[in-house]
Amino acid sequence: MAARRRRWRLKKQTRRQLQVWGVVAALVAVVWVVGNWSRVWPVLGAVLAVAVLGGAGWVLLRAHRRAVGQDRAWRAQEEARARELSMAEVDALSWQEFETYIAQLCRRDGCTKVVVSGKSGDLGADVIGYLADGRKLVVQCKKYAPHRSVSSQDMQKFVGTARLEHGADVALFVTTCRAFTRDALGLAVRQGIVALHRDLLGAWVKGAHLETLIPLNGSGGGTRRRSSA
Repeated sequence: MAARRRRWRLKKQTRRQLQVWGVVAALVAVVWVVGNWSRVWPVLGAVLAVAVLGGAGWVLLRAHRRAVGQDRAWRAQEEARARELSMAEVDALSWQEFETYIAQLCRRDGCTKVVVSGKSGDLGADVIGYLADGRKLVVQCKKYAPHRSVSSQDMQKFVGTARLEHGADVALFVTTCRAFTRDALGLAVRQGIVALHRDLLGAWVKGAHLETLIPLNGSGGGTRRRSSA
């Protein structure tokens, strides 16, 4: 107990000594600065100027980044709104008209010999044609409500016929709904099926070329809203 008290007194005494020496050092510094003010003030002025300029630059940089971020967010919102406006017309189509419309988009982007099946028993080939480079394109069209998701069962059927039955070089599964389930998209990626959800279809409708959309394969806004199978 006595040893603990001695240690406590020693610590207290040490703190007091440090405080005293701190005050002394501060006073010495003040006296030195006053005595050498003609040499000190340019340095202090330069330090202050650098601090002010640095602070102003930091504020401007933050403002610029905030403005760029807001501009990007606004552009993304406007692009999404434009896609949805164009998709409103697509939503009004019947499933037969939707298949015909997809064929028109294929022709617009340079596809040749484009044929619409338009009948049951087509084994997943709603639209068939050839890309500009000669590859055979087989398209499965699903006219679903926007809130739905393409299931893995839907994808399995197309996987089983796109190449084995129709000899597709490029197999495209396009839908008006916002997403593919996780299992459906995983199957599409593994089997080389191009998955175009609502957001990518909206970009296609707005003028994006089909061959620029093929490498995206399910990416974009739709994947963030994907549900599980």
